[in-house]
Amino acid sequence: MLHLASFSMPSMAAMSFCTSISKYSSSSTSFKPSKPISPFFQSFSILTQNHTFFCRPIRICSSLSPSSVPEIFIVSRFAADEPRKGADILIEALERQGVTSVFAYPGGASMEIHQALTRSAIIRDILPRHEQGGVFAAEGYARSSGLPGVCIATSGPGATNLVTGLADALLDSVPLVAITGQVPRGMMGNNAFQDIPIVEVTRSITKHNYLVLDVDDIPRIVSEAFFLATSGRPGPVLIDIPKDIQQQLAIPNWNQPIKLSAYLSTLPNPPNDAPLDQILRLISESKKPVLYVGGGCLNSPDELRRFVGLTGIPVASTLMGLGAYPCNHELSLQMLGMHGTVYANYAVDKSDLLLAFGVRFDERVTGKLEAFASRAKIVHIDIDSYEIGRNKQPHVWVCGDVKLAMQRMNRLMEENAEKLLHCDFSAWREELDGQKSKYPLSYKTFEEAIPPQYAIQVLDELTNGRAIISTGVGQHQMWVAQFYKFKKPRQWLTSGGLGAMGFGLPAAMGAVVANPEAVVVDVDGDGSFMMNIQELAAISVEKLPVKILLLNNQYLGMVLQWEDQFNKLGNRAQTYLGDPSKGSEIFPNMLKFAEACGIPAARVTKKWEVKTAIKKMLETEGPYLLDVIIPHQEYVLPLIPSGGTFKDVITEGDGRSQS
Repeated sequence: MLHLASFSMPSMAAMSFCTSISKYSSSSTSFKPSKPISPFFQSFSILTQNHTFFCRPIRICSSLSPSSVPEIFIVSRFAADEPRKGADILIEALERQGVTSVFAYPGGASMEIHQALTRSAIIRDILPRHEQGGVFAAEGYARSSGLPGVCIATSGPGATNLVTGLADALLDSVPLVAITGQVPRGMMGNNAFQDIPIVEVTRSITKHNYLVLDVDDIPRIVSEAFFLATSGRPGPVLIDIPKDIQQQLAIPNWNQPIKLSAYLSTLPNPPNDAPLDQILRLISESKKPVLYVGGGCLNSPDELRRFVGLTGIPVASTLMGLGAYPCNHELSLQMLGMHGTVYANYAVDKSDLLLAFGVRFDERVTGKLEAFASRAKIVHIDIDSYEIGRNKQPHVWVCGDVKLAMQRMNRLMEENAEKLLHCDFSAWREELDGQKSKYPLSYKTFEEAIPPQYAIQVLDELTNGRAIISTGVGQHQMWVAQFYKFKKPRQWLTSGGLGAMGFGLPAAMGAVVANPEAVVVDVDGDGSFMMNIQELAAISVEKLPVKILLLNNQYLGMVLQWEDQFNKLGNRAQTYLGDPSKGSEIFPNMLKFAEACGIPAARVTKKWEVKTAIKKMLETEGPYLLDVIIPHQEYVLPLIPSGGTFKDVITEGDGRSQS
């Protein structure tokens, strides 16, 4: 028998824990859900409405208001005092966190969990074709929605196949909950079949992890895991559940308090006015200020736009911060760093005030640390105290939520206009406009050959810069960062800190699940694409309309570029991905992979074919692969060599000029 009860889980406010709140609706005679009810639920429509579960998916801590997240029906199959398996408790715990989709690959040690999933009326269970594809898909879901992604795998190799994705989520601050089956408790540590201590393996690449040793702890552990994943600096949490715990019968206590007092004490308080006033004073005294924004600003686009509107300060973005501020705005300097624009790096080099919001001063941005922003006073706002002063010592710092900090500074400026009375950065903006004119992002054009940058510009034009774009890692990733003009946060899904090839295709899969009405395009390179190409099968079976724009140069292009520029010319170290015995023939034939999975595909080799082909790709219902053959001699420029400074920037050259 099904039993319906009532509670509501609102989204998290900054640095606070949300507990379940009862929501009784006996007076309601009709209710229209914000999303379609599953057929399983509809078959029990005779049940009274006054016992319906409601919940809201948990968003990361600096999210919008709870009302912006739709409520979801929860259907309990058990009476309150009815014993049920630990696996069923786990699945209902996920439902109570607002989980509606998981990416799960079954196995022996996780079989009970997957069986419980089949009994859920709420959760869509997507089967990836590899556990790494599953964790990357969960990342794509989280990055594109702001909701925590969930993946499930079995013990042993299933669990270890999650490792790359967990490390990626940690380095890029992605809220993720990974659940692994484990051998029974009595077999752990005895070299049993598929017995791997995954908690120990992942300890340094997760925000926290759990080994469940008592079935009664499951409700609390799941609540803690989602809170940890989404609060403070988001990150991955792993829950390892032995098989005998999954099978054990228990009556769950859904009102267990969390036990995170030590962690809660580390969460920063809302920033006070003293350092914020100091920041505003520095702005008023500055002549050449620059905003340097990162992934920590993705949840604060409105506050950032208002801050820029009030101050008129130009904005440079990290790779992970793209979209936090519209790339096509006149005050945008686009990306800075190793492959950033000349004018963004020029601005930082010449600035007298660097406002670093939600960033970590990583070496791909700074190059030689001593030379980075050497003329500037530095302001650093970040939610993670570990990042403050770790790489670059700030003059003023605030450890806190950048959203709250900008909200307060905006209010202070609006209430006290004299704080910005002396701010006139028009001369500075004119200087930077001159750099934009002198060093625009550009590329060589050819009569027939397809410049990869051109293909991305066409995609940007046809989607009006509003598609969700995922990428693998390599040259294509940097070209997208340079030439696709992202207008909003969460449009840009890429592996930044870890640089994991194979990310793009499964991430797009997760993004489509989270955003079924959006245009989602995986712009990939042939090297990265091959690393998780098996997910074409999942995309086809699940009928996910992922569009794949494959920039195929038959090489590991970024490695090839570095071989040419920094090593002995012409010495190739297995960077060619084709078959040397087949001459110029494209190998492997990517169209055949798509065809094998029932996905329509086409290939273009001439520049004049590109626009029509991309338009057809976008207009085709369902998934589609477009294989765009590009010359392998193309370089990603500008380039500041690793450990270099702005003075070392390379703006010209390609593989043709090197031959």
